Amino acid sequence: MFPLHIMKTKHVLFGFLALMAGLIVFAAIFKEEFAALLNRPALRGHALFVHVLAATLFFANAVLGMILERRSLASGGKEAILHTYNTVAWIDARISSPLIVLSLISGLMLSFILGDLWEIGWLSTGFVLFMLSGIFWVVGDIPTQYKVKRLMAGLDAGDRTLPEELIKLLKLRWWISLAGVAPLVIVFILMVYKPDMPGLSALFR
Repeated sequence: MFPLHIMKTKHVLFGFLALMAGLIVFAAIFKEEFAALLNRPALRGHALFVHVLAATLFFANAVLGMILERRSLASGGKEAILHTYNTVAWIDARISSPLIVLSLISGLMLSFILGDLWEIGWLSTGFVLFMLSGIFWVVGDIPTQYKVKRLMAGLDAGDRTLPEELIKLLKLRWWISLAGVAPLVIVFILMVYKPDMPGLSALFR
């Protein structure tokens, strides 16, 4: 059995995943209602503030988590590695997850205010890259995270070192995190410089 704090983290994480899935389903089924709900020009300033703040904090959390995990692995200390991993997992569930939801909702609101998302080159490309980062997170990071927790739950308190399988998974998680963070760097560049480029809709004409 997982410790209580791990189970709580799991429930929080899956709660936010369910919320994001619900938003996607709602947007797919009720397109006009979804657009009307978010197309609020009067709230543009507020949406921009929330979007910039949430995206920046999410990116900072992701990068800081990678640095902390890398440093703890380099130390080789069992307690340091376990404490760092548990802290990063707690931050992912309780801070990064709601920041992703806020970034997505506020970003979509801004896109509806600006016009057709798929007609604006930097915006459509940035949105796809943001989704790509999320795919890395859902497909790669979450499954390995629970494999790590399962191995951690079976650790013997008397062991002074961690199993090689666990160390390999933690190292793999670092590379998955890097793959998820890399697209966000390009997204930030697109958000700031807004280059004149064709929208992704041009690819399907």
